[in-house]
Amino acid sequence: MPSSKQGDSVKSAVRALEILETIVALGRPLSAQEIGTIKSIPASSLSYLLNTLVSLDYLVRDGRNYGAGPALARLAPPALATNLREKVRPLVTLIRDRIDETASFFVVRDGEIEAIASAVSGQALRYAVEEGRRAPMHAFAAGKALLATFDPARLDHYFATTERARFTDKTLVDAQALRRELDLVRNTGIARSEEEFSRGICALGKVAWRDGTPLGAFSVAIPAARFDPEIEARATELLVQASALLGQA
Repeated sequence: MPSSKQGDSVKSAVRALEILETIVALGRPLSAQEIGTIKSIPASSLSYLLNTLVSLDYLVRDGRNYGAGPALARLAPPALATNLREKVRPLVTLIRDRIDETASFFVVRDGEIEAIASAVSGQALRYAVEEGRRAPMHAFAAGKALLATFDPARLDHYFATTERARFTDKTLVDAQALRRELDLVRNTGIARSEEEFSRGICALGKVAWRDGTPLGAFSVAIPAARFDPEIEARATELLVQASALLGQA
């Protein structure tokens, strides 16, 4: 006969699955009050479950609402993951073709970012991003863009559990310095990385949203020798357009 502790664990697991199923089925973020009302989960248990699901990236918090998180993709059939990749691929290619600079789309994976689509510049001096490549969030523009979407609890968890390596003398590793930069990203909507992962390479990143949930981030990598105000403005415009188109897809 299962112990009381085992029974409580099973009940918590069932409730966590019910929360995820409810948010996915309704297709929109829900407040804790809405979830508790729909599933009849006590407030104390609900708060613990929601915080746990957010820390594991199965949910993302936006104010008082909770939406589907990027980790749910790990539970989805491959066809669904492929669906997002196929939706972003033409947009990534469009960015690359318009300015002939390497463009990519990244999603969050276990405290890092992973490129699920990439189109490499045809110029001799370029930065190549391979699809399937994982990268540190703190040193990539797309990673910073996605970090800026984290709610305070999830961001605290990231800083407490993630080791931030210094790749160049410009890499931001200090938590307070990164937090200040993330505030700037939230205000402008655009993340920047200037020679923070690779010397001579600058990048811009922009998150694509759908129904209050971040899908991932578009990014453009540009050699510092070509990174002037004109190319920055053109790349920013393309990132904004691509993000809006994906959000409407």
